[in-house]
Amino acid sequence: MTLNLCAGYPLPVDHYENFPVASVLLPRRLRRPIEVIYAFARSADDLADEGEVAAEQRLAALQHYREQLEDIGRGETPAEPLFQRLAVVIREHDLPLSLFHDLLDAFSQDVVKTRYADFGELVQYCRRSANPVGRLLLHLYGRATPHNLALSDGICTALQLINFWQDVAIDWQKQRVYLPQEDLLRFGVTEAQIAAGQVNPAWQALMRFEIERTRKLLQAGAPLARVLPGRMGLELRMIVLGGERILKKLWDVQGDVFTQRPVLKAGDWLYMLSRACWPAWPGKP
Repeated sequence: MTLNLCAGYPLPVDHYENFPVASVLLPRRLRRPIEVIYAFARSADDLADEGEVAAEQRLAALQHYREQLEDIGRGETPAEPLFQRLAVVIREHDLPLSLFHDLLDAFSQDVVKTRYADFGELVQYCRRSANPVGRLLLHLYGRATPHNLALSDGICTALQLINFWQDVAIDWQKQRVYLPQEDLLRFGVTEAQIAAGQVNPAWQALMRFEIERTRKLLQAGAPLARVLPGRMGLELRMIVLGGERILKKLWDVQGDVFTQRPVLKAGDWLYMLSRACWPAWPGKP
């Protein structure tokens, strides 16, 4: 999963390591709340990904998190310091508890589900794993209108998908395949091919299809960066442009994520900053 938000939105990397914890572009008043939300998400994600621990134990640990959220919902003081801090943030900013429960549901799903039948099923996973992050940030910013929330969902879902395409090889080592099974069948790609890291015309066609579909989702949500004011808008433009750059890199290597995992480098950041400050984006890969 992912939470990479230069400005508050997930950029493709590992689950939550891209969260905007210390971004200089974040309003100072929001840095502490975001750090607390990050700590919640990161620690819960780590519980779900503890591969050496039995699935039942991981699910029980996540259930303990749910119980402490329920304490917050009842107006009680949770037992653990992390949730005590989270309770303050939730109450001060009137954040919907349902969004935190959605994240926990996604983490629990990662424990027990390793394949997705079709794109719709994968998008439903993104609704719980990625979209709550953007929604929480919009609530913190005081910009959680229905229109903005819908645009945010498009960005977050796209960025989560970018993470999946970027990390096919990494996820295979965890025995997870996020590429929809119907897409593998359609393009004639097998899981044995993923295991072997084989890049052939069928794989390239599959990845071009996923890249293009994801880019359209990202572009559909991109107008939100023109709606949010000041530093929030600038940072979100950086995030969208970062997603575009990763998609371009995936396109340029014809989907070969087995020998070279696409990452953002110094030149990419300079490009993104210039485009974010003088927006005429997003572009095509």
